[in-house]
Amino acid sequence: MDPQTYMDIATVVTKLKMYPYFDIAHYTLMCLAVRDDVHPHSQQGSGSNAVPFSRKHPLSSWLSSMLICFAGSIIANFLLGEPVITPFKDHQSILTATAVWYLVNFAPFDLVYKLAKILPIKLVLSVLKETQRAHKIYHGVLVAAKLYPSAYIIIVLVGTIKGAGSGVMKNLDRLIRGIWIPGSNEILQPTFVTKASLVASIIFLCERLNMINIPHPLVYFGVVLFFVYFKLSSVILGIHDPFAPLENLFCAIFMGGMWDALRRATVKKPAEEDETKDPRADVIKSKEDKKKE
Repeated sequence: MDPQTYMDIATVVTKLKMYPYFDIAHYTLMCLAVRDDVHPHSQQGSGSNAVPFSRKHPLSSWLSSMLICFAGSIIANFLLGEPVITPFKDHQSILTATAVWYLVNFAPFDLVYKLAKILPIKLVLSVLKETQRAHKIYHGVLVAAKLYPSAYIIIVLVGTIKGAGSGVMKNLDRLIRGIWIPGSNEILQPTFVTKASLVASIIFLCERLNMINIPHPLVYFGVVLFFVYFKLSSVILGIHDPFAPLENLFCAIFMGGMWDALRRATVKKPAEEDETKDPRADVIKSKEDKKKE
């Protein structure tokens, strides 16, 4: 591709307005996630039980969906000392998210839910959603950098939360729906979305510190392509965590994995020593003891 054409495309992507198409895609996928997560331990699958739940507990279903839709802003406001209820003052966004929630859960013949599950439509929604994720991370880094210019950890943390807030909010979201799984959270088991948001936040921070000498549209467009590529790989190929091999290698070298393996290879366990011992030795020893007596 011609470099100038690539630069023009990157500039257009940088200036995209998120409302309404990108926001609607985000709300749709978040409402689908809440619906599919209603009964995570059901043997019949969560989707089949989600419609009865939303009809028996519509308020819980709606509030849960709204928390997930605006999770990044709510948690980021909490960390920055802003009112956590601020996202709910945007009536346009709330009404749009509510309309999407209603259609996902109460559309005639469950049409919207079934359409959103069709692979081509899901791919389009995922591309729009990941583009919005990059937008939110970038603006999260900008806001935190203005408030705390030299606090790099805070800047990266806020950017990560803006991009992966729904995962962090999941425990509270489940609690509202009567589900409590404390052993499953983003700190114990961080997902690829959280890791990728962390990487994107660091990239945007390095750009602000002039450590990356590349025009901003190219950096931004590169982050968008990064999210879109791995999301499509997850949906189509089932590659859910490309960072796993690197994490395993890092842990093996720096987190004691190599030394544990070396210790297991050199130190015999008591059970192994018992297995290598001659089983006739005990019998011979007992006979000798009897002769001495």
